[in-house]
Amino acid sequence: MGRRRKMKIKEIFNKILWDPREKERKNDYEIVFIHRGAYQDRKTIPVTMIKEVKSSMFIYVNEIGEETYIPFHRILEIRNRKTGEILWSKRTRESNEPIYED
Repeated sequence: MGRRRKMKIKEIFNKILWDPREKERKNDYEIVFIHRGAYQDRKTIPVTMIKEVKSSMFIYVNEIGEETYIPFHRILEIRNRKTGEILWSKRTRESNEPIYED
């Protein structure tokens, strides 16, 4: 069996947010990123708060309607909070297996 190409952050976001196969599971995913001033300088948000994904950042809308721009280099993990599976981690700088089989 050949080795799979590791997914990039933007590819993971696009699959979770826009792929019809992920529509039912979109609420299962969360992002952990560096956020100065937050507890342990980290913040965790559900993927459903993402408004837009750009080439090197994502924009999310917080609980009071404010938009925040987060560059990809501040992302620490993308994970499935239901299963605990880590889809992407900065520690390894690569993704794990795809979120579904093609």
